[in-house]
Amino acid sequence: MATEAAPGAAAGKLVIRNIGLLLSGDLDRPVLDADTVVAIDGRIAAVGRAKDIDAAGAALTIDARGTCLAPGLIDSHVHPVFGDWTPRQNQLNWVDSFLHGGVTTMVSAGEVHLPGRPRDIVGLKALAVTAQRAFQGFRPSGVKVLAGAPVLEHGMVESDFKELAAAGVTLLGEVGLGTVKAGEEAARMVGWARKYGIQSTIHTGGPSVPGSNMIDKDVVLEADADVIGHINGGHTALPEGQICELCARSSRAIEIVHNGNEKAGLIALRSARELKQLHRVILGTDSPAGSGVQPLGILRMIALLSSLGDLPAELAFCLATGNTAKQRRLDGGLIEPGRAADFVFLDRAQHTAGKTLLDSVQLGDIPGVGMVVIDGKIACQRSRNTPPATQVPAVT
Repeated sequence: MATEAAPGAAAGKLVIRNIGLLLSGDLDRPVLDADTVVAIDGRIAAVGRAKDIDAAGAALTIDARGTCLAPGLIDSHVHPVFGDWTPRQNQLNWVDSFLHGGVTTMVSAGEVHLPGRPRDIVGLKALAVTAQRAFQGFRPSGVKVLAGAPVLEHGMVESDFKELAAAGVTLLGEVGLGTVKAGEEAARMVGWARKYGIQSTIHTGGPSVPGSNMIDKDVVLEADADVIGHINGGHTALPEGQICELCARSSRAIEIVHNGNEKAGLIALRSARELKQLHRVILGTDSPAGSGVQPLGILRMIALLSSLGDLPAELAFCLATGNTAKQRRLDGGLIEPGRAADFVFLDRAQHTAGKTLLDSVQLGDIPGVGMVVIDGKIACQRSRNTPPATQVPAVT
């Protein structure tokens, strides 16, 4: 069950040793030649071989027991409300379940499921600030939920965005979920948001719920939001030609989600690779949604894109870690000194046909999560949601 967790006392010194495979999250060097990681007060301090690392004075030592250590997974597209409850599915503790899927950070694409969500400008700004403040002070089971993403409505002016930014809002909800749907109007507001450091995402594809609208490639290109949200549809995708054109004509992040069209997701991946733009690809779940809550959605996307997209598994993990961290301006997602000490311990699922963790993912199997660490502290141990890992780390 999710419990309240907020940034608290410093974590002290964490030493992780006997790492069998160290995934960096960096496309340019996805696997590191190292077996030990040290973090101090929630930030990575050293990465290397045990003989070269000062492990003395550890407050916590974790023996990875030959398993894989990867950056904590990042879900680039969620729709939280307040706390660890979603009214869309009337489900409690959904964020805690994502933690058990290896997710340590979530990025809101709008708190649109709030019953009676205000659509007037005063109300939508108040909701955004409230959501930002609430999740800043409350981490369900330790998960970092970056929330407070207002949905654009007619009548907003530049001063509204300046006011939101001054209050700490850094995200826009999906452009197209409110009354602002035309490319020209959206582009003007996206520009104001960008001026004040607020990152934007645009809905792409067919309507997600009754009453919403189709957003095609022309609107996406004209609006020029920072993230092409669920380029594979949420749920209904654009035609293949439009997906490829978006990848080719835009320089913005290409977001592929679990709650979209899987074939369209593979098309977007292929297009990005052909353009040598894999660094733009990021992953999300677009949940909670009508199809439910997907605690293993990010792991499933990694396995899907690796197995059916013929993407080496070590690179597929980068899409959900380092790529997303860079595109979303986050301090986690990469295993390198100075970054947040957010980790997931993984091993191949018991009885998978894969000989190694990476082999099993390339075959389409989901790995088992043995432990998750956030800010240098253990957030959960063996996952209750993934298939059982062959080996799990131990606290020594």
